[in-house]
Amino acid sequence: MSADVHNLDAVFDSFDETWSPRIVAQVNDYDVRVARVRGEHLWHAHTDTDEFFLVLDGEFLIDMRSVDGTETRVELRANDTFVVPKGTEHRPVSPGGARILMFEPQGESTTGDYSGEVPDHIDSTTGHSVV
Repeated sequence: MSADVHNLDAVFDSFDETWSPRIVAQVNDYDVRVARVRGEHLWHAHTDTDEFFLVLDGEFLIDMRSVDGTETRVELRANDTFVVPKGTEHRPVSPGGARILMFEPQGESTTGDYSGEVPDHIDSTTGHSVV
């Protein structure tokens, strides 16, 4: 990954896919990823890492499920941040669409430990480099 400057508006203008993050920088062993999101992601967890979200614009919801099956929802809007603790089953949702920024360890899949069939609107990836 280069040390180039990346304007986030230009990065977002370079792709239309949802749930398909682009890597805009690397900090130590972490990727800084941005993504367009719309609709529902799938329920998954990241066993070994927390997941940081910053909402750049739009509405972004995170449904979480505790070990006993209790579900809670966190509602985020522009400039809100939230960390999903490692091992927490969660499902990101954005009914009207949003743009988000995430910090995730390099090589961490967007679908975490999920092993089932991934819907076509979700890109199960470790991120795509910005060219």
